[in-house]
Amino acid sequence: MIQKLTPLIILGILLGYFLMLIIVSWFTSRKKTSNINFFLAGRQAPWPLVAFGMIGSTISGITFISVPGAVGGAGVANEAFSYFQVVLGYLLGYVVIAFVLLPLYYRLQLTSIYGYLEQRFGFFSYKTGAAYFLLSRSIGSALRLFLVSIVIHRFVMQPLGVPFWLTVFMALALIWIYTFRGGLKTIIWTDALQTAFLLSAVVLTVIFIGQALDTNISGMIEMVSNSQYSKIFYFEGGWSDPNNFFKQFLSGALITITMTGLDQDMMQKNLSCRNLRDAQKNMLSFSSVLVVVNLLFLMLGALLYIYAANFGVELPAKTDELYPGIALEHLSPIVGVLFVLGLTAAAYSSADSGMTALTTSFCVDFLNFEKKTEVPESQLKRTRIFVHLGVTGVLFLMILVFNALSNSAVITLLFQVAAYTYGPLLGLFVFGMATKLKVRDHLVLPVCLLAPVLTFLLDFYSEQILAGFKFGFLTIALNGLLTFLGLLAISYWEAEE
Repeated sequence: MIQKLTPLIILGILLGYFLMLIIVSWFTSRKKTSNINFFLAGRQAPWPLVAFGMIGSTISGITFISVPGAVGGAGVANEAFSYFQVVLGYLLGYVVIAFVLLPLYYRLQLTSIYGYLEQRFGFFSYKTGAAYFLLSRSIGSALRLFLVSIVIHRFVMQPLGVPFWLTVFMALALIWIYTFRGGLKTIIWTDALQTAFLLSAVVLTVIFIGQALDTNISGMIEMVSNSQYSKIFYFEGGWSDPNNFFKQFLSGALITITMTGLDQDMMQKNLSCRNLRDAQKNMLSFSSVLVVVNLLFLMLGALLYIYAANFGVELPAKTDELYPGIALEHLSPIVGVLFVLGLTAAAYSSADSGMTALTTSFCVDFLNFEKKTEVPESQLKRTRIFVHLGVTGVLFLMILVFNALSNSAVITLLFQVAAYTYGPLLGLFVFGMATKLKVRDHLVLPVCLLAPVLTFLLDFYSEQILAGFKFGFLTIALNGLLTFLGLLAISYWEAEE
């Protein structure tokens, strides 16, 4: 029995975990390692496996740490259970994806979803959409890995004298090793495995906290319900309240549509299913389970604060450090082991698929793999491996930059960034699907560059010019609207030419 969770023990657990992923990678990629298997798992992935694995990819290390911590952040976005309002919005977004976007993607038989923009508008629109995805997903994946790298470095590598850059390098190298051959075919299996670890960690952590508080599940539910952290719906604060129900709900729907439905990473997994019906079953079942999982994370957050109050644990300056601090320094070493495994699973189930999606988008959208029918498969495969390595290097540099600049809660920062980079994608796809107008293709890039700038200015001065109103997470809607209006301004009826 482990008496104390030392850095060396945690490091051994992590190495054993990655060894398991590498073994899974070997089994899933030992027969076929073609580009179609790397990009879309041969379009033969079983939908229940995809749905289960997507839970881990969606949650990521940010949800694992930041959502429980934000429960006790009074007066800030996502305080108490207000984040559940966003989760309810997610459900609406997933319905839109299942019945609007997925039929479109399957009808066009897309490998990269941004191929739709080329068919609908033209070359520059296509490249603009793909470039915004590369920027958005690079920032998102780097932020997620940055959060986890901080925790691993603080509790594991720093006590062993390892510098932060080497911690990040080793983490990324391990991801590359188990994904560079099998790609999505491997990730579908490793994500399912990592989701199992993630959910087990949260459930068992809740049980151990209940034991420490000398109560059972029903007692913990009663504790949380009677606490100051259990409030879900916020109607009374008006539009200036960052937790206003309508703002949170609409934001959740838009975030889902953009960060899942217009994101190559998440849609790539859906496109790996055998047919549209399987993909829709995958999306609807996954989204239903995700609601329950997010509620579990919120309950965990409330229990962490109740535990801290009962046992005199000093709350950290950053709420992101609450869960790791209690799990690794105050609860049983078994909880610490579970936390390490859960956090690692949450981070890497998101990061590995992100790296694969970035590689897919760059190869298909910018290197035109699908159009190079005369080039030997072996040559394209070598190019793909080098692109995958380049993506890994870019993420490494971005994480080091975030480490030098970061001074805010990671989950808030992620959504702020997403609002500016996913907004143009929202505008492009909505305009393409809601109208029959053509656009002057060469002007699409200026429109998509101007919209985020105007969004930032309006958001920055909104309190002065809109009587105290703050856009918050609704900046993504504003950005999409400005992009839509810009496209309308450069549009024409096809009969014009």
